[in-house]
Amino acid sequence: MNAPVQRTTSTVLQPASRLSAIGVSEILKITGLAAELKRQGRDVIVLGTGEPDFDTPEHVKDAAKRAMDAGATKYTALDGTPDLKAAIRAKFKRDNGLDFGQDEITVSAGAKQILFNAMMATLDPGDEVIIPTPYWVSYADVVVIMGGKPVLVPCQEADGFRLTAENLARAITPRTRWVVLNSPSNPSGAAYSEADYRPILEVLMEHRQVWLMADDIYEHIVYDDFRFVTPAAIEPALRDRILTVNGVSKAYAMTGWRIGYAGGPAALIRAMAVVQSQSTSCPSSVSQAAAMAALNGPSEIVQERCQSFRARRDFVVTALNEIEGISCRVPQGAFYTFAGCAGLIGKITDDGKRISSDTDFAEYLLRVAGVAVVPGSAFGLAPYFRISYATSVLELEEACRRIARAASRLS
Repeated sequence: MNAPVQRTTSTVLQPASRLSAIGVSEILKITGLAAELKRQGRDVIVLGTGEPDFDTPEHVKDAAKRAMDAGATKYTALDGTPDLKAAIRAKFKRDNGLDFGQDEITVSAGAKQILFNAMMATLDPGDEVIIPTPYWVSYADVVVIMGGKPVLVPCQEADGFRLTAENLARAITPRTRWVVLNSPSNPSGAAYSEADYRPILEVLMEHRQVWLMADDIYEHIVYDDFRFVTPAAIEPALRDRILTVNGVSKAYAMTGWRIGYAGGPAALIRAMAVVQSQSTSCPSSVSQAAAMAALNGPSEIVQERCQSFRARRDFVVTALNEIEGISCRVPQGAFYTFAGCAGLIGKITDDGKRISSDTDFAEYLLRVAGVAVVPGSAFGLAPYFRISYATSVLELEEACRRIARAASRLS
């Protein structure tokens, strides 16, 4: 017989120090906890995920199938095929009035990688990035990973959750490298009109070291009479300091295909390509073929789905505003509500626990009502909570009933 293998005690992992200031996204934590409760047999409605419940359009899936059948399953050009870049250039020209050259376009594995590549290519340790709050949580964490310093600027509800020129000017220092603006916004649904952008762009004109990252991922999900506009189209003099970021995930329900893209100055695009060359190399060949079909294809399905989101928005906003202690602004875009719960802070649950924060309220809803929402503090502004209404009307109706019952039980 062979002697038993002697196993030594494993060494404890020493994580890199850059990870000490960040953690797993609060959204993923809540979604994971909700999924675990579901596995245990609990009836849980998850309203935390920023993902359309629609399927990818058929003509997009068909394009991917044709690409696979044609053998388009190899490496592609580093930061996007020429054909996809041409489709992106046409999209920017058609939708935004922006004329980019082929060398001013980059394609990555999702808009998040665009952000990652840009920050990696431009930030030195201690450089500052201004991020208005409430904000998508990955913005700050990516800056931290790069050794930069996120400068979080609270945007109050009275200002429509939008950054003001005055607050921007106060936040800029000699170390500021970027300002990140997301319109329409995750999590608030706030959007910037041309009139909202102009004072901000005037401030940036005075600070030549500061670049602007315009995250337009929810561009096609806007409501009512709001007219979407992107900063580079407003002020051509800033064009060489703006990176315009977009992707196919939200408008075309292609979150799993992982294709994001951006247009910006050629020197920045080249630097981002260097970063990508040492990380993921090229984006998926099949996904690029699908993205090209999405951008070149009919837009009617996007508009139809936007109308569906608007109906859901109207229902959720109305239902939340009918609950004592909760108030909710009407979002201008995206598919989230960002409701205030200040009127419930300090109240007591049936089992004698005090609701001391929006995090407590979110935990209470999950525990008592079986509804998973994300507290506003995870996005840098409390006391609020975010609901994603990119789910079925039936689930939204039941979730709002549960939230109302749970709130009414607080004393």
